[in-house]
Amino acid sequence: MALAMARPWKHPDTGIFWLRRAVPADLRALVGKREEKRTLGTRDPSEAKVRHVVEMARLEERWARLRRGVTAEAPPAPSEEVPAPPLTTLTEQQAHERAAWLYPFWLDKHREAPGAQTFWPTELYADLWNETSGSQRFLTFTEAQPASQAPTVEDQRRERLRAWCLDQADDILALRDLNVDEASRLRLARAVGVAVQRASIALQRLALGETWEAQFIPAERTASAAMSARKTVTFDEVLKGWENEKKPAAKTVYEWSREVRQLSAFLGHDDAARVTPEDVVRWKEALIAEGRSAKTINDSKLAAVRTVLQWGVDSRRLPTNPALGVRMDVKRTAKGRRGYTDAEARTILSAAKGETNPVLHWIPLLCAYSGARLSEMCQLRVEDVREIEGIWCMVIDSEAGSVKTASSERTVPLHQAVVDAGFLTFVRRAGRGPLFADLSPDRFGKRGGNGTKMLGRWVRSLGFDDTRLAPNHSWRHRMKTLSRRYRLAEDVTRALMGHSSRSVADSYGEFEIATLHHELMKLPMLVAAGDGSVA
Repeated sequence: MALAMARPWKHPDTGIFWLRRAVPADLRALVGKREEKRTLGTRDPSEAKVRHVVEMARLEERWARLRRGVTAEAPPAPSEEVPAPPLTTLTEQQAHERAAWLYPFWLDKHREAPGAQTFWPTELYADLWNETSGSQRFLTFTEAQPASQAPTVEDQRRERLRAWCLDQADDILALRDLNVDEASRLRLARAVGVAVQRASIALQRLALGETWEAQFIPAERTASAAMSARKTVTFDEVLKGWENEKKPAAKTVYEWSREVRQLSAFLGHDDAARVTPEDVVRWKEALIAEGRSAKTINDSKLAAVRTVLQWGVDSRRLPTNPALGVRMDVKRTAKGRRGYTDAEARTILSAAKGETNPVLHWIPLLCAYSGARLSEMCQLRVEDVREIEGIWCMVIDSEAGSVKTASSERTVPLHQAVVDAGFLTFVRRAGRGPLFADLSPDRFGKRGGNGTKMLGRWVRSLGFDDTRLAPNHSWRHRMKTLSRRYRLAEDVTRALMGHSSRSVADSYGEFEIATLHHELMKLPMLVAAGDGSVA
């Protein structure tokens, strides 16, 4: 079966995204393998999507050259030449330092069931890098050779482990933006193997009844002793470094800093290097005792601490990430969020017609006929509503306020129901600047924050108490339902709603305004137009 993956693949162990694509059957002999794999060098899903599109385009161009009989890589145009970073040589000690995090990571990953770790067979390690072992015979084997020279099962497992170690080495190098020579890459891959071998042997002992402290704590104390010669690494230092490098949204900085400082207050100190996995588990148990929900603990508190401390490990401030593997079992409900039904949508839009507050009057209508995010509508400016190619549109632009992803910046035609309701008259009366100027920004400078609260309370006051309804986000769910019901083109629906492309093919060409408008107008009007008297 072809392994045609159109999205970045997240490595289950490291969390780093990769490109994986099955090699077309007609090119396998030339390429020499059945699948192309290359690291995208990031754990950030949004960044991975961008890099995936670029790498896929390069890969497809390479395959096209192979089909044309051109095997050499075409040199870049002079204006596009980017000098490669200088080659770095890693000593054996430096390689072990960069792979050291895998020892506690592997132990923590299999902590609950040490005997179930079967990926890494410790008995094969002795010959893993031996060039005269059966693995070398496997590398050079062809189908024309006699069966007696074919690779054994152990040979094939060794080769998979070697490839896995090299993959981890490539991830480590990509995350640290290091360009090393092939000998250093191999040293790092060997160091990866050493760390995982040591951890796997420790897991075998744990499975036979030895205590966790006997295996994990000594390594942790060794790492802590190595750090003790350095200055204290405060939580604020790690938070500031993470913020400066990652540049997250102001709201994320505020919320995640609060969670990290809550952990610091619980522990009674501010030294991030002193935190142990047991400390994080004690904090989790205290949160459970306070009655916090599993989702809040897992998705808000532990996730924030884990991500910030991982930055400290990646930037060589901290020896290990004590929050790795500490999670809550969040039980997902059988029924998630749902969109508004036709009857529910009519109720809300009819109520909105009678409101004099512009936010309550217009934003439900805009969301109903566009599937846009409420925050995107709250931050619209007068100049964002404009006529393009004879069609009135809303331009969702990051200059008006932050947007969720790069694909969120888009142009959405106005549905005729919005035009007939008098929205353009309201826009002309607004003059200049923010369209909903009376909606005050929240502490992060976003009108969407207060708009969400206002509209959420208003919708609930209409009698909508179904917990599966998100007063504002259910418009987006409804838009997807309508797009299926009225057979809107799938890629056009994604473009209208600001969803990312599913494949490289979707990123080719342009979405013309007339095409977007044609698909959007397949949606029927639910409520008769008003007089547009709201100023």
